[in-house]
Amino acid sequence: MEKQVIISIGRQYGSAGHEIGRLLAEKLDVELLDRNLFDEIGKIKNIDTNDLQKYDEVPRKKLFSRTVRGYSNSPEENVAELQFALLKSKAYDGDSFVVVGRCSDELFQGMPGFISFFILGDEEEKIKRIMDVRGMDSKKAKQAIERHDKKRKQYHDYFCKKSKWGDAKSYDLCVNSSRLGIEGTVNLLYDYVMEMQKK
Repeated sequence: MEKQVIISIGRQYGSAGHEIGRLLAEKLDVELLDRNLFDEIGKIKNIDTNDLQKYDEVPRKKLFSRTVRGYSNSPEENVAELQFALLKSKAYDGDSFVVVGRCSDELFQGMPGFISFFILGDEEEKIKRIMDVRGMDSKKAKQAIERHDKKRKQYHDYFCKKSKWGDAKSYDLCVNSSRLGIEGTVNLLYDYVMEMQKK
């Protein structure tokens, strides 16, 4: 990329948002940042991050959490803050990347080259995708969608003060991946990024 580009992908569970983000990163020849952030955190902090991954994009448990003098005992909150710090560091270093979730739609607001997308999908298509990918029946797939989206919303809306998860006003572009399919959606987002690069 000639100019720095930071792309945020928010997504509904089952919409193929992660896959779309991965393919878009490949097409743009930039890094994809998601759970692989833990590998970098582990190297920087010299810690084993395997146990931390269970707190990835998980809302803080208010009942069991306390913050004293700016320090929280919440593993969910501490894991989120570690990821936010690493993402900001990469952005300030001038890196270009695609980041899936992790409150990135608000984290980079106002930065040059920042674009935020939200991927949604038709209910039947999402259920079918989860059934295929996770080997679930339709009832369990629907429950998984509801559970994951509820968690993502709680996580996002706890850490983000200016935007709401899934609210069209919080993103540059919202796309229903059921309309164009995965490849068509990737191409649409790629064209959007290329047009923004011209500005």
